[in-house]
Amino acid sequence: MEIIKDYRVHLLALIVVLICEFIGKQSIWIITLYPMLYAMIIGGIISLPKLKILNIKNMNHASAVMIVTLMLLVAKLGVAVGPKIDMILKDAKLALIFQELGHFAGTILLGLPLAMMLGMKREAVGATYSVAREPNIAIVADKYGLDSAEGRGVMAMYVCGTLYGAIWMSILASIMAKLDILHPYALAMGAGVGSGSMMAASLAPISDLYPDLASEIKAYATTANLMSSIVGIYIYTLFSLPFASFLYNTFARFRRN
Repeated sequence: MEIIKDYRVHLLALIVVLICEFIGKQSIWIITLYPMLYAMIIGGIISLPKLKILNIKNMNHASAVMIVTLMLLVAKLGVAVGPKIDMILKDAKLALIFQELGHFAGTILLGLPLAMMLGMKREAVGATYSVAREPNIAIVADKYGLDSAEGRGVMAMYVCGTLYGAIWMSILASIMAKLDILHPYALAMGAGVGSGSMMAASLAPISDLYPDLASEIKAYATTANLMSSIVGIYIYTLFSLPFASFLYNTFARFRRN
């Protein structure tokens, strides 16, 4: 009830939405900027403690509302999956499963060595074994504890993903869609990384570029996101985290030698 009565949060949200919709879609070279991107940037600015526009209580209320709105978004997108589930499972079943290998290759094989080169220690294991969303935090908390080096690593990436992930995904999806080197369904599956906000930010430029396939793109992205969230838990638990730890120990031994 207290959240509903926090009129400052609701009023600011309405003002930000109106401003962003007024600005509209803007293109800079091959990058297309969308209202959601402006909203995230403006929201980040007005929440700066120095400006004293929002206090911690307001931000906690905004976070709670955000969770509810994401649930509504996922439910809306989930409805789009139903009519096309037969087509998706028939045409892209293996692709949806093997896309999890992309998370493995990108975050561990590329991310972990780079993190170690930049000076991270065991924090690199928690930071690079996954995309660092809520299920991934739970996995690390259960195995190592959040007060461990691995816990600090996954929490650091969770914060970065929350603050910058959707912005980055929006820009990256716009660039990849404009380059026209991948099928729109592949782009849609790539948008489903296991984060509702990142998926939503990625869908806008892809759907805008392929309006005739908008419903199919949403269906593929939502299915991929669901696969990343559910199947990904087992892959992260049974393979990615142990492999990231093994790879760290191997690189650490070579560094000492």
